[in-house]
Amino acid sequence: MTNKIYYLASCDTCRKIIKSLPNADKLQFHDIRQNPITEQELDEMYQLSGSYEALFSKKAQLYKSMDLKNKTLTEADYKKYLLEHYTFLSRPVFIIDGKIYIGNGQQNIIEVIKALS
Repeated sequence: MTNKIYYLASCDTCRKIIKSLPNADKLQFHDIRQNPITEQELDEMYQLSGSYEALFSKKAQLYKSMDLKNKTLTEADYKKYLLEHYTFLSRPVFIIDGKIYIGNGQQNIIEVIKALS
């Protein structure tokens, strides 16, 4: 299994995190704007995370503008939105040695750095 990072090249936070990574050359980079995630890739992330909601960013501008916070979303809804627009993916998402790391939280990035070291 290839170690991957799903990220947004235009995202300052993603760029800052990538710069801080040891052995980043061992990752396959996947810019989700240039190359939208496929249903198969999303299903792989789902298998590792156990939920589409865990992959979903509630900080996305579109989440607010579509007023999704006032709707009751199901796992099927989260999947649909994740496939519809890249902005809904909580970034970055790393898959390293069969384990998934979602988002840019400090503890998460510490775990990613350990996994890559």
